[in-house]
Amino acid sequence: METTFENNFKHTPVLLNECLQALNINPTGLYIDGTLGGGGHSIEILSRLTTGKLIAFDKDDDALSATKNRLKKFGDKVVFIKDDFKNMKKVLSDLGVKGVDGILLDLGVSSYQIDTPERGFSYRFDSILDMRMDKNSSLTALDVVNTYSKEDLIRILYNYGEESFAKSIVTKIIEARKLKKIETTGELVKLVESAIPKKFWGRGNVAKKTFQAIRIEVNGELEGLDKAINEMIDILNPQGRLAIITFHSLEDRIVKNVFKERSSNCICDKTIPFCVCNHKADVILVNKKPIEPTKKELDENTRSSSAKLRIIQKI
Repeated sequence: METTFENNFKHTPVLLNECLQALNINPTGLYIDGTLGGGGHSIEILSRLTTGKLIAFDKDDDALSATKNRLKKFGDKVVFIKDDFKNMKKVLSDLGVKGVDGILLDLGVSSYQIDTPERGFSYRFDSILDMRMDKNSSLTALDVVNTYSKEDLIRILYNYGEESFAKSIVTKIIEARKLKKIETTGELVKLVESAIPKKFWGRGNVAKKTFQAIRIEVNGELEGLDKAINEMIDILNPQGRLAIITFHSLEDRIVKNVFKERSSNCICDKTIPFCVCNHKADVILVNKKPIEPTKKELDENTRSSSAKLRIIQKI
């Protein structure tokens, strides 16, 4: 019998069939789900394994607690790791794992995190500013909003949120926090609304880009992502595959660039008339263009709208 807590952690896995095809699952192989979340992808991977195993990573205690119970029927086929997927290489080394047959990353925020007001991720609920994926982390959204310098806040909103009104929003934040600490998501939304003329609001919530930018900063989502992807490629067995789902252009650009470099036989500057780098491709691109949700999936799950799936295979 699943608890309400466990039910809250259920979600519709994005690009599920495409991910399963991407991993080209060997029933006796070893696979990694680097972003366990509600376990939607993991359940389907495990269902296709016979003597194979899955190692599932997540840094959110709530995710691990709920999803461990959901996956207990698979017994020792699944190993749970409380850690950031960026530490995968070291964790696997400590476990004595020398190579894996497939790795899946879903870089989106889990539906549970967004839909749980007290986690402070969403502009839809008025709650304490938090946004930590790992509740043991020290940095919160409240810290970012109230202690970061004007220059750093502008940089974050502009670079991570691609927010063209970054300066206006930050000016409002600085003015407001001089009077009192900005404590809730609702207060932050009102400040963003006051900084952007209504004619520029467009579709969706006007605070979306600001919240995205602060969330990325709080969780260090882009920091070290390129290094982590390179390490995952190193971990793959020959013919092993790495499949990554991204949800915004910043992540997708990093994934695209790493995949392009690792699949190229030369990475020299184009102005050099001949190759001096001696770089050799060790992966091939399974899909040159990212796979996006079908119209059917978009109709059934609106949160899949910006998803892009890129896949590489180790040579």
